[in-house]
Amino acid sequence: MIKFILICSSFFTISLCVSVLLLAKTKIIEVSSLQHVSQSDPTTVDHLVFGIASTGPSWPWRKQYTKLWWNNIPNITMRGCVFVDTLPDEQNGNSDGFLPPLCVSQDTSQFPYTYQGGLRSAIRVARIVKETVALNHSGVRWYVFGDDDTIFFPRNLVKTLSKYDHKRWYYVGSCSEIYEAAQVFGFEMAFGGGGFAISSSLAQVLANVLDSCLHRYPHLYGSDARVYSCITELGVGLTHEPGFHQVDLRGNIFGLLAAHPLTPLLSLHHPDHTDPIFPSMTAQKSLQHLFEAVNVDSERVLQQTVCYEKRLSWTISVSWGYAVQVFQNNMLLPEVVRVQRTFRQWLEGNVWKGIYNFNIRELHPDLCERPTIFYLDKVSSGKDGIISSYKKHFQNCSYKEPMSELEVIKVVTNKLHVDDKQTPRRHCCEVLPSETGDLMEIAIRKCKYEELIYMH
Repeated sequence: MIKFILICSSFFTISLCVSVLLLAKTKIIEVSSLQHVSQSDPTTVDHLVFGIASTGPSWPWRKQYTKLWWNNIPNITMRGCVFVDTLPDEQNGNSDGFLPPLCVSQDTSQFPYTYQGGLRSAIRVARIVKETVALNHSGVRWYVFGDDDTIFFPRNLVKTLSKYDHKRWYYVGSCSEIYEAAQVFGFEMAFGGGGFAISSSLAQVLANVLDSCLHRYPHLYGSDARVYSCITELGVGLTHEPGFHQVDLRGNIFGLLAAHPLTPLLSLHHPDHTDPIFPSMTAQKSLQHLFEAVNVDSERVLQQTVCYEKRLSWTISVSWGYAVQVFQNNMLLPEVVRVQRTFRQWLEGNVWKGIYNFNIRELHPDLCERPTIFYLDKVSSGKDGIISSYKKHFQNCSYKEPMSELEVIKVVTNKLHVDDKQTPRRHCCEVLPSETGDLMEIAIRKCKYEELIYMH
């Protein structure tokens, strides 16, 4: 720079030097401007492409689950395809905009499959990664893969994936809830039913090498194990996001949903193998009911907030958009946030099949000693914030006052906006004064800087 200034001191070179300086300054401004545009261009649902695994026979009745979340965001047209082995006999509804198009998978007979008792369709499903990339959609940042009975939550997917740079190699997902399944198939493998995401930069490379890789893994059981093995060969590890739920559980999964971790709900799987999440509803109606809350405040759905009713010594757990539990005693927060074992293990057998990858709290043997549950009734958004109401679910118990009078719990809050730059923190809540015994009102808010959640 000093030499440059000395040269510019010459009368004959001043004009040239000024021009060079102005040009350099212009280039710096242009680069700075481009960087600003890149950094300020947020990831949206438009940047996602989905690859859904199905079959010709299963799609006609499994499509009801995809229809719950596909194109349910106003003014957004989602992209992707449902890959089937053969076209179903009836294709009604796939052209109405509420379902993705159907794609027939390519032939995979040239690939070996040697897993005893398994299905070689696992190879076809693994190649959906390659065939989805081959659709050549423009402006893709993330490819998301799942099954035809995987229920995704697109807004939350965008929120979570936005934390990562799609230009770098990322493989994002979660393992099974069952310890034994994770032990057998891998704690670092994203289970396909729960769904997983691959950054566009990694997906392009993976698509190019996938076929050569598949020949080396004929002995594996599933498609997700094959994708995981190929990504591992590329030197990439799993980025764990607990919002993906494989749901390798049976029966009532209330305990899992009511103690959701501090992260957006990204997916649910196996609705045909679990009870409807709302009593007295079908599985389809239950999920539709949950999406009433999802459509109002997607990020807050299932987020657990705990507060205490001091006068009655009650502990109240709000799993927003789903259920409120009232424990008629003082419970310490670490106990409240443990998962209640309301479900059965996926496979019957030895004790290892009933060990899970999260903290379990056993249910009280006396039904009347368990928390009273209030399930979501309705939710609305207005100038006073978001109001959700929950109705008591009767458990054939003789409730004592004041629980016998309490029928409805109303929860008031504002829309949740999680700051990706801050560590996730549980919100606080407080019971508001009520004039009638049949209604309890609760307000949810951000906790103060040093505020603790405990019974005072």
